[in-house]
Amino acid sequence: MRAILTLTLILSVSVPACTGDAASVDRSGETVSVVASFYPLAFVAERVGGDGATVTNLTPPGVEPHDLELTPDDLEAIATADVIIDVGGGFQPAVEEAVAAEASGITIDALEGAPVLPDEQGAGADPHVWLDPTLVATLADRVAEAFAEADPSGAAGFADRAATLRADLETLDREFNDGLASCRSRVLITNHAAFGYLAAAYDLDQRSISGLSPEAEPDPGRIAELAAEAGGEGVTTVFTEELVSAEVAETLASEAGLTTAVLSPLEGLTEERAAAGEDYLSVMRDNLEVMLDGLGCT
Repeated sequence: MRAILTLTLILSVSVPACTGDAASVDRSGETVSVVASFYPLAFVAERVGGDGATVTNLTPPGVEPHDLELTPDDLEAIATADVIIDVGGGFQPAVEEAVAAEASGITIDALEGAPVLPDEQGAGADPHVWLDPTLVATLADRVAEAFAEADPSGAAGFADRAATLRADLETLDREFNDGLASCRSRVLITNHAAFGYLAAAYDLDQRSISGLSPEAEPDPGRIAELAAEAGGEGVTTVFTEELVSAEVAETLASEAGLTTAVLSPLEGLTEERAAAGEDYLSVMRDNLEVMLDGLGCT
């Protein structure tokens, strides 16, 4: 599965998927103004941009990005930014509409060029590409190219920082591959279908309670189905999420005699994580530790 995804990605991103025209003016002393629609994209922009970019994250810590409502200041930031990075596919409809209507800079949709991964319950395409570190590395390369288009004088620095980030992400990828190589169970029962790309990358089988939308009402039959499957496949843990109610997952765990553990879909940082200075890499490593325990990996 990983080989297929990687080949598809390589073929798909041979031409950068950016739109917009950078002005060929002297930008001495200026930074690239960047709007990122939520945390993982802001993380990439900040790491690639360094001191050559000023990044605005539209989604504050602790806010569920699906529910984001844009302020007039947000709309102004989108309209005036040199580069806008978002995720299409209906993940943040208000942002997509604003970018289509207001943006005049270079736009990057993180889904463009990535392999399409259908939701296991048939509800559409999974947008959570950032949970595969190798796809984040490819996004970093695209971001570096867009920043260089906006500010050619900073191109070398953007490329160097993207390469450094890629190395960090490749190390993270090796840690996941090694850690998840031998596990008692490869079934990942989750609150909602946020972990499809993570599961596909590391040969796991995601089975979600409520599909792609964290607010969707679960079918009682689905809970009974998962409870029955868990008993026959060595499952011990239902994975709940930060920023989303765990009530339904706890109901399933209670009915099936399972425990619960918290994974972060990295749709945003909690206020506590942000205050502690955590980032994408540290939260993904926390996820790995939780999975190692919950899946019984050796």
